[in-house]
Amino acid sequence: MKTVVLFDIDGTLLLSNSAGRVAMENALTSTFGAAGPSSYRYDGKTDKLIVRETMRLEGFSDAEIDARMDEVITKYLAGLREELASGRRNAYALPGIHPLVDAVEAADDLVLGLLTGNVVEGAGVKLRAVSLAPERFVLGAYGSDHEERPQLPPIAQQRAIAHLGHHVPGERLVIIGDTPADVHCGRGVGARAIGVATGGYSVADLEAHDPFATFSDLTDTARVLEVIRDA
Repeated sequence: MKTVVLFDIDGTLLLSNSAGRVAMENALTSTFGAAGPSSYRYDGKTDKLIVRETMRLEGFSDAEIDARMDEVITKYLAGLREELASGRRNAYALPGIHPLVDAVEAADDLVLGLLTGNVVEGAGVKLRAVSLAPERFVLGAYGSDHEERPQLPPIAQQRAIAHLGHHVPGERLVIIGDTPADVHCGRGVGARAIGVATGGYSVADLEAHDPFATFSDLTDTARVLEVIRDA
């Protein structure tokens, strides 16, 4: 049975040099008149949850946030495209990512996918900025599918079933990410998690959440593939 490998994007596949945060803060300020606390951490959150949590902290009700959510996301996507196209913020793939994505894509026993808090359009913008065609990731789940990250693995599982044409047990999902949220989110379906310390959390930070394995980075393609297959 094939293993479905679900990569997070920010801090795992790439860094956008704060283009996402700048675009989101500008969109929030334009829509609500406030950007949220500078101390608020975006990593591990879905785009829509970022909007909700930051604007709750600014005193807005959920009803007010819901009414303006689509407007914020539309402005965010426009700003993200502009930030990355302008050259002010240069996104880059993290070490080892291109060889690893190539290897997973080429493997007969693996399926290349995504599990990310980015809305699907934002995921595509970021991936293209580092020369990763989003079409290569044959399935996945996105922040536009659900606001809560633990709801994304079941969505990815159902898409894997549809893609492969047979049941895919949760233990055949391997989530690779850089935050504790990535480590925890798939436990409801029995997914395995591999942490990578290329975002805002150290190896020790991630290991405290008991992932299947943890890497400092993803440069050792052969070893990462071995761990994926052992998961």
